[in-house]
Amino acid sequence: MGAYKHILVGLDLSEESGLVLKKAAALAAIHDAHISVAHIVEPLAFAYGGDVPLDMSEAQAIVEDQANMRLDKILEEHGVSACDRIVTVGQTTAELHRIAKESEIDLIVVGSHGRHGLALLFGSTANGVLHGACCDVLAVRV
Repeated sequence: MGAYKHILVGLDLSEESGLVLKKAAALAAIHDAHISVAHIVEPLAFAYGGDVPLDMSEAQAIVEDQANMRLDKILEEHGVSACDRIVTVGQTTAELHRIAKESEIDLIVVGSHGRHGLALLFGSTANGVLHGACCDVLAVRV
């Protein structure tokens, strides 16, 4: 196994995001790797099944702006500045896979909440990222 050169960190912007980022930054330092940090905003239309006859574009833009500000704060709090930041709209698993392919990522790092029971049956983002990824995936337990 060779050294990792480009690490993609998928953050959900929760309080635990810092733990995931710290682990990824430590790996990047060991491997002298470049880091890209991504947050995927789910389209508001998904939340309502597309049945809302309203123009959600303004609300979607506000959600994206807030995500950018929160991501900046997390990066600043953990001293991670030399990285690519990505905030995009879509389905989290599919978008992380797309970014990984387009950016020649060789490691994706995501948080895993270690859910059990019904939450486990419905799947998790970490599990979705693992299946179908074009590279290694590290799930950091948070």
